[in-house]
Amino acid sequence: MTAEVNVKAKLGLDTIKVDDEQKHIQIDPEICKGCSLRPCLHICPAQVYTLDKNGEIVLDLDGCLECGTCKIACGRKAIKWNYPRGGFGIQLRFG
Repeated sequence: MTAEVNVKAKLGLDTIKVDDEQKHIQIDPEICKGCSLRPCLHICPAQVYTLDKNGEIVLDLDGCLECGTCKIACGRKAIKWNYPRGGFGIQLRFG
């Protein structure tokens, strides 16, 4: 018998230190305006990308898992993605 994995509980063990001075993801809102598919809203496992009441992309790095999927999914190259600088970002924990 296999035990069911609770992904939210596992992710809750991780810690994330957000760098407010030097964000590791930046988006170009002008390029985003012309995008009808908006894959970043659907592909990010941490739901870092959301829409505001005006329909514009909002970025919340508090839960970023640093997988880079958003950069790959954005065919319009509106996302500039780098690893966070030392001491910041996600710290994965086992549990």
